[in-house]
Amino acid sequence: MMIKIPPAIVTALFALLMYLLDRFLPVGEFVFFGRKLLMYIVLILGILVALVALLQFWKAKTTIDPLGFDKTNRLVTSGIFSYTRNPMYLGLLLLLIAWGLHLGNAFNTLLAAGFVYYMNHFQIRYEEEALQKKFGKQYQWYCKAVRRWF
Repeated sequence: MMIKIPPAIVTALFALLMYLLDRFLPVGEFVFFGRKLLMYIVLILGILVALVALLQFWKAKTTIDPLGFDKTNRLVTSGIFSYTRNPMYLGLLLLLIAWGLHLGNAFNTLLAAGFVYYMNHFQIRYEEEALQKKFGKQYQWYCKAVRRWF
């Protein structure tokens, strides 16, 4: 199965669903001391994680296009990729969590979990199959050494 929806679009759709849930669900609102500070910390962390990953791909001269596996020419396993196999998706998840903190509806955590489920089953799974075919044992060892998310 070929992936047809770019992850940035998927993230935007989940962000929209979070907004709609917050707007129209009359329960689940929460406020706690330090919520805004935590939101900014998570937001900045998400941006940094994604940017570091993008820079590493750029330095390795390989593609960041999640739909163009044929353009992948190098397996990046160092730096942030030695802690998570999917730092760009982790960065997007952190952005969604920050958005959920901004909105202040506890049920948005369910949508963030839904994002993880969607990415695992409809994006990452196919990327991993393509990388396994392209890099073989090297990718297999990498998967054993580094977790998918964190």
